[in-house]
Amino acid sequence: MSEPMCDEAFSSAVDPRRARVSAAEVALAVGGFGIGTGEFAIMGLLPQVAEDVSVSVPQAGAVISAYALGVVVGAPLIAVLAARFSRFRVLLVLMLVFAVGNFASAVAPDFYTLIAARFFAGLPHGAYFGVAALVAAGLAAPNQRARAVGRVMMGLTIATLFGTPLVAWFGQALGWRSAFAIVGAISLLTMALTFAHVPRDKGNPKATPLRELGALGKLQVWLMLGICAIGCGGMFAVFSYITPALTEVAGVSLGNVPIMLSVFGAGMILGNIVGARLADWALMPAIGIAIVFNIFAYVLFYFTMGNPWIAIVNVLFIGGGFAVVPGVQTRLMDVAGEAQTLAAALSHSAFNLANALGAWLGGVSIAAGYGWTSTGLVGAVLGVAGFGLFLASVFVDRAQPARMAAKPAAE
Repeated sequence: MSEPMCDEAFSSAVDPRRARVSAAEVALAVGGFGIGTGEFAIMGLLPQVAEDVSVSVPQAGAVISAYALGVVVGAPLIAVLAARFSRFRVLLVLMLVFAVGNFASAVAPDFYTLIAARFFAGLPHGAYFGVAALVAAGLAAPNQRARAVGRVMMGLTIATLFGTPLVAWFGQALGWRSAFAIVGAISLLTMALTFAHVPRDKGNPKATPLRELGALGKLQVWLMLGICAIGCGGMFAVFSYITPALTEVAGVSLGNVPIMLSVFGAGMILGNIVGARLADWALMPAIGIAIVFNIFAYVLFYFTMGNPWIAIVNVLFIGGGFAVVPGVQTRLMDVAGEAQTLAAALSHSAFNLANALGAWLGGVSIAAGYGWTSTGLVGAVLGVAGFGLFLASVFVDRAQPARMAAKPAAE
């Protein structure tokens, strides 16, 4: 009789903690959902924005670039300045800034004010995901950190499947400004959930800006950031031009493109789940497997996109390339030493650079006359470069113990 009683007591002791951790992860994921929705929803509303602020559609694209620039600038700057403060409070402030940026976007009276508001809204993006990942990993068991990071990133992937299309629909029905107002409201909801469920911490007075900048002196940090910025550029090279590839090459009707984009979102969710589990099983092999899978997906896209049924599989696989993200994010936290906040945030700056690099190279290939599916080969080349950086990281890992073993012998 004593064994069942012990099991029952153990279960009652453990379950409340699991519930608290799950509630904290949900709060963090809702923030990721809001950020992902705000980042991508505008892409389907550009014509409305352009008409309302009296610019051309290509000019209106500057609001997307302004947000991306805010991410690139804000992630390292905020991470360095906020590293010593309570992560709980930092998350609240970051969401407040994001909410203000989106509400300001909703009421921007002219084009240049809108650009400034989008830049401001982009500032907390990378730092939020970086700090949220650190909080989630800190709450998880050592062998489940990547899955905890993946659950936080799940908010971003769900945004591509549900949040972005839904908010874009509201934007088309009620005006593009309503889309930013909705994202602002999601930000306020995130603040409430964070206040209620994310554990308080006291911060770390020793985490000075100088110590955080020490991450930039670590080769392994740069190798992982290189995988983000170069190796992950393939997904953006393909996805940036996925609509014409579907309609012009695969023969998919324009009305079915939203369904295909939902397939891409489903692929991201699956990739996030599988990638996180693989990373908890074996971190570096998981990153290598994910990169090789991406290369395979891009090559398959290039050779088989002419068949509309295989195109569904291609789009699913391209989205599945997100599998590399939980592993790289976890690896960055491992190799950054005491400068985890900056390293975790920088990964999102690197992903935005991947977005810019992939879209640009894909456009160059198409403009050169190689066709809509040539972006698959561009993605494969970027993937091979990323795999080269991965092999360099493995080599450095293996060389380090050898140097440490040789040092005493030399002395």
